[in-house]
Amino acid sequence: MRQFLYALATLASHWRRRPGQFAALFVGLAIATALWSGVAALNDQARRSYDHAAGALGLGASPSLVAASGGFFVQDMFIALRRAGWKVSPILEGTIRLGDKSYRLVGVEPLTLPKISSAKMPTGEALNDFLGPPGRALAAPQTLRALGLAMGATPRIGDADRLPPLAIAEDLSPGMIVVDIGVAQRLLHRPARLSRLLIAEEPAPDAPALAAVIGEALRRVEADEAPELAKLTDSFHLNLTAFGLLAYVVGLFIAHASFGLAFEQRLPIIRTLRAIGASLRALTFALIAELTLLALLAGVAGMIGGYLIAAALLPDMAASLEGLYGAELDGALGLAPSWWISGIGMALIGAVIAAASGLVKTLRLPVLAIAQPFAWREAQRHWLYRQAALAALALLGAAAALLLGEGLEAGFVSMAGLLLGAALALPLPLAAMLRLGERRARGPLTKWFFADALQQLPGLSLALMALLLALSTNIGVGSMVEGFRRTFAQWLDQRLVAEIYFEAASETDAHRIETWLARREDVAAILPLCKAKTTRRASAIETAWPVEIVGAPPHETFSAHFPLLETRADAWGSVARGDAALVSEQLARRLRLELGSHLNIPTPTGDWRVEIVGLYPDYGAAKGQLRVDRDALVSRWPDARKLDYMLRAKAESAPDVMLALQSEFGAGVARIIDQAALKQRSMTIFERTFAVTAALDALTLVVSAIALFASLTTLAAARTPQLAPLWAAGVSRRSLSLLEFVRVTLFAAATALVSVPLGLALAYDLVAIVNVRAFGWRLPFHVFPSQWLEVFALALLTAALAALLPIRRLARIAPASLLAVFANER
Repeated sequence: MRQFLYALATLASHWRRRPGQFAALFVGLAIATALWSGVAALNDQARRSYDHAAGALGLGASPSLVAASGGFFVQDMFIALRRAGWKVSPILEGTIRLGDKSYRLVGVEPLTLPKISSAKMPTGEALNDFLGPPGRALAAPQTLRALGLAMGATPRIGDADRLPPLAIAEDLSPGMIVVDIGVAQRLLHRPARLSRLLIAEEPAPDAPALAAVIGEALRRVEADEAPELAKLTDSFHLNLTAFGLLAYVVGLFIAHASFGLAFEQRLPIIRTLRAIGASLRALTFALIAELTLLALLAGVAGMIGGYLIAAALLPDMAASLEGLYGAELDGALGLAPSWWISGIGMALIGAVIAAASGLVKTLRLPVLAIAQPFAWREAQRHWLYRQAALAALALLGAAAALLLGEGLEAGFVSMAGLLLGAALALPLPLAAMLRLGERRARGPLTKWFFADALQQLPGLSLALMALLLALSTNIGVGSMVEGFRRTFAQWLDQRLVAEIYFEAASETDAHRIETWLARREDVAAILPLCKAKTTRRASAIETAWPVEIVGAPPHETFSAHFPLLETRADAWGSVARGDAALVSEQLARRLRLELGSHLNIPTPTGDWRVEIVGLYPDYGAAKGQLRVDRDALVSRWPDARKLDYMLRAKAESAPDVMLALQSEFGAGVARIIDQAALKQRSMTIFERTFAVTAALDALTLVVSAIALFASLTTLAAARTPQLAPLWAAGVSRRSLSLLEFVRVTLFAAATALVSVPLGLALAYDLVAIVNVRAFGWRLPFHVFPSQWLEVFALALLTAALAALLPIRRLARIAPASLLAVFANER
């Protein structure tokens, strides 16, 4: 124990003498932990919100019965099943508009709810208030705050409807309002209609079978099939996790470089400890204890930083998930104990990874070898070709995952292998470039410059790898986002042709509005849309996938402007006849549909067989979608939603039409927006969707700059003995500083050149592989040469800023410090 304590104190004295090196090591581990834990906190917050939404009232925790063809079904089925001994509870779900926002309205019958659900319902006098007139509308505290209302308020829905008095229910998720089933049927204008039946208890063995009671009208959905939100957002969170891991790895480069240099500089201390009798076991335990303490300190600091990062990015992420998937996230960031444990664990793992090679090499070197200057670095150089072999294996693994893998995970494995292989291989082209420069050099100072840069390459290689990863990620993600922005903008211009879009509050209001609009001369066309929902499976073993069916009337607005990827001749005419459909790209990929394929769509009136006559991009939807004729849809889906309209009018008269609509019908128009505002809103959602990605991308670049700065700073002391002979030979300190600056700039420029093809390969992987497997649609691959110039300039700026302080110190170094080199027997 005494040997251990003395060894630990002696090793720790190194950090007191070199605080800058300790700061680099501490910052590297803290940054790696902060970026990883920040992303983990965002994902955990979202998943808790999904689980909360799915588990609210146990709606996602119990099996249920839903219409086999999707949509609503008659209440008589509930009565028939209850009389037959089936313990089921009715649920009606829909959407209402309060102010400028939509809310999920859920109607329940509390007396028949499953135990897990009834435990969350009010009891006693509160239950009587919920069931008796005027009833109660239960909502989470966040929902009341978003509405700006207090308990007891009765907000208006449409012209005549009002919610019952609002009451707080802590267990509900934000955005959900729960009322009695009868109230919900009235507010949603669905008399005697239900969305599903929760199975409170499994039927008794002697109970009649489901088909014997109601035929094939309902189908059973197990609990694990119900929560679709988490499945829809898996790709979003997987992308965030990938960026978090990338930032984590880049942060580890800083720690790895600092640990390596520290081990090298402490070799004389280790030699002395071994020479005076310190055992290898005591020395090993001391190194491990020091490493653990550093990791814990940096881990705690990283967790605090991760919380701040997550808190800053949470609003953008919440807006993205709400805009893309309709997911409501709690605005207060939670701190689960598992998050703290996992974050500290990642810090410890990162410290072990960063220090493992240096620790092993230091302890395995013979005592005499330890006494040699730069022994650790010489041992490191023997691994250069092995590192090249590892790079080749990583690239082969990326190719194998690309060619043989099918899932989204395989796409990320190929991307990780590509980045890792390129980073490991980076020292090889840099070394070849420096050797070529040394052979072509003419003067002695120029030859020394290239030879010295080659000698410094091992010490800077990790920082340059971090810079390569950051720059290539910047190019790859930037190309993907900018290409998506252009494609999305063009798609919006083609898709949003109508001048006005509005939603009626109810079907009664819709008929009144349609009649009124038909008498106006400034309205060129009224295009009512009809929507229904169903599910489809790609195979019997896959989870059912939600599908939206949109019915539109035949009109030139669609046939002349609607964007199509592939189409048959007279596709719109076939759709108008009611026996054909257009399919979104993601649904076509999911179900392996192509032009000429036939698809059976389950409807309340039986299967509807349609021919696929066109494929279209649908970047704005997370679900699959079919486009059919409106009349054909209504005839097969009597309960389909008929509240959405597109209006064609002259651009100059559109504001007058909107104002007249709102003045005439008031709350009967639930939502109205013009084309320009809708495009602006869509682009805002787009920008906020990629705000988190852009922030992580920028943070990764900042981390790479810190890595380069840390490497240059920690190597500055080792440079003095190498530069002193040149100073003594007549090279001024200013010239030496300039040569150092040129050396760093040369390394950064070469790294930037390598990052361009790597970034383009990453962009192709993102748009052609990861994006297709994540969302079901493929983006065009765009190249932006101007972005390469920006990245090149960014690399030079990063290198200049990182080298500024070390070079400034070199330019101002005292001549006595340079002369002291010759007094130390060097």
